[in-house]
Amino acid sequence: MEPLAKDILGGNRRALSKAITLVESTRVDHRQQADKLLSSLMPHTKNSFRIGITGPPGVGKSTFIETVGDTIINGGQKLAVLAIDPSSARSGGSILGDKTRMATLAQNEHAFIRPSPAGKTLGGVARRSFETMLLCEAAGFDVVMVETVGVGQSETRVAEMTDMFLLLLSPGGGDELQGIKRGIMELADLLIVNKADGDQQTLAKKTASEYRNALKLLRPRHLNWTPSVQTCSALEGTSIDDVWELISNYRQFMINNDLLDPQRREQMRAWMWSQVSEGLIEALHQDKTMASEISRTEQQVLEGQLPASTAANRLLQSFLKGK
Repeated sequence: MEPLAKDILGGNRRALSKAITLVESTRVDHRQQADKLLSSLMPHTKNSFRIGITGPPGVGKSTFIETVGDTIINGGQKLAVLAIDPSSARSGGSILGDKTRMATLAQNEHAFIRPSPAGKTLGGVARRSFETMLLCEAAGFDVVMVETVGVGQSETRVAEMTDMFLLLLSPGGGDELQGIKRGIMELADLLIVNKADGDQQTLAKKTASEYRNALKLLRPRHLNWTPSVQTCSALEGTSIDDVWELISNYRQFMINNDLLDPQRREQMRAWMWSQVSEGLIEALHQDKTMASEISRTEQQVLEGQLPASTAANRLLQSFLKGK
């Protein structure tokens, strides 16, 4: 792993792609190699700004990222984009393929785009998104954006692994406002009404006003920081500089108030326990001695003979006794 780590620290994009593939692998030997690689690179992380981006399908997340990405790169910084795609039920691979939807950015030598299938992981991110983000930081990227699948029942996990959480919205938010989960709005550090162009400009301003009023009823994520609602057109590039200024102001606020490092430490702890939970479930299903008991217990639950909670406790106790 030492040569691979050295290449990553040198900014070798092929080495970075190889490392991400290694980290995402479920093979036992690959996991061991990935753990060794990540441990060696940890001292070289924490230097980038992590931005999570979510929003309803069709809101223009990819266009927004590409346009803001141009602003970031023109400012002399390097950008990595981790695009979490819905997964194919047949192959498990990404369906949308954000590289094709960010064609211009994908060809820029100062940008790196990595689509990853969400798989069965909830929260709008892939299972190894956090580790992938650390690899991008070690490779020298100044800004790492994590684009989620889209607003859904549990599209909040991305907020638990990034420094700033952006919520993109479309003009005409009256009905959409009712559908957006309150929890997501409470986590948002900046709300952006995209597609404020053509005959939708007036509607976009009205939508922004509605969300500003809605935010007054919610508790902000951080004290002394009031989330803004900004309109823009990613397609035309209108007000993108204003958006980036708001993002930069938030980063400076977090640094000035010593909030960035404590938040990241808490995120590391939370991610560790989430991986412990996933690892236990995976180990339980892979334990051959438990196969018959799992099958029998599942059938009892399906037939209404056993409450799900009782079944879960029984399986856990049996599994832990065997260890």
